[in-house]
Amino acid sequence: MQLRNRSEQEFAGYRKTLDYLFQEDWQPLNLGLILHLHRLLWSETALDGGRLKLDDNLVVDRSPDGTVTVRFVPVSAAKTESYLVGLLEQYQEAQLAERHHPILLVGLAVLDLLVIHPFADGNGRVARALTNALLIDSGYEVCRWVSLEQSIADTADEYYETLLRSTHDWHSDRSDPWPWLSYFVATLATAYETFARKAAADRSGSTKQERVRTHVLKHAAPVFKLAEVRSALPGVSDQTIRLVLDQLKAEKRVMPEGTGRAARWRRIPGTR
Repeated sequence: MQLRNRSEQEFAGYRKTLDYLFQEDWQPLNLGLILHLHRLLWSETALDGGRLKLDDNLVVDRSPDGTVTVRFVPVSAAKTESYLVGLLEQYQEAQLAERHHPILLVGLAVLDLLVIHPFADGNGRVARALTNALLIDSGYEVCRWVSLEQSIADTADEYYETLLRSTHDWHSDRSDPWPWLSYFVATLATAYETFARKAAADRSGSTKQERVRTHVLKHAAPVFKLAEVRSALPGVSDQTIRLVLDQLKAEKRVMPEGTGRAARWRRIPGTR
């Protein structure tokens, strides 16, 4: 299949990375594995992946008016390899010690990996791919069936906010990891809830429209976004969700608030 643009190339590379982690015996967890994952990410592009950054980098926000705000300063290029090797060794030692919950250890490892920011580009995708692998290795396999990447995309503002809060004072060992860990654990819990609902719906034999209707009227928050329904019902298209929402609107059971991507839907009281 011909990949038409950079986005499709990067998506194909990410898919190849996940396939490797889901299907292969990827152990041991070491620097070579991280470099290989980055190489796979860029394998469908003209870029040369699998190399640590050569120059210091910054994580910044760019406002529509061109203003640039520094989110945090990653580890310098000169120290990147030693920090990364140290992180991987400490993670494995902590897992073997079994003194802390494995989900917390995975979350902390991902946080540190993002702060180290070992590559010039693709750090977030490497971190998310490795998150799936470490969770599965720890016995939490929900990410095989529910996309954590989609959950993060649907809560992007919270994702970046908690990362920012937990990276303050990281270099001086005074950072607070709990904003990020709380988000990370909640995202994983939501994934399991999504999987349970999907499994229950599949057993019920309901149509996709019936599943959307049941979710909106019985399980969704009083005010919700279309993306939240999509996340809760994997395999149901946006077109089907919009069709059901329009039907419920005509029945005066929900009402829209706003337009476009920011639009929300409010369930009218007494319609559950």
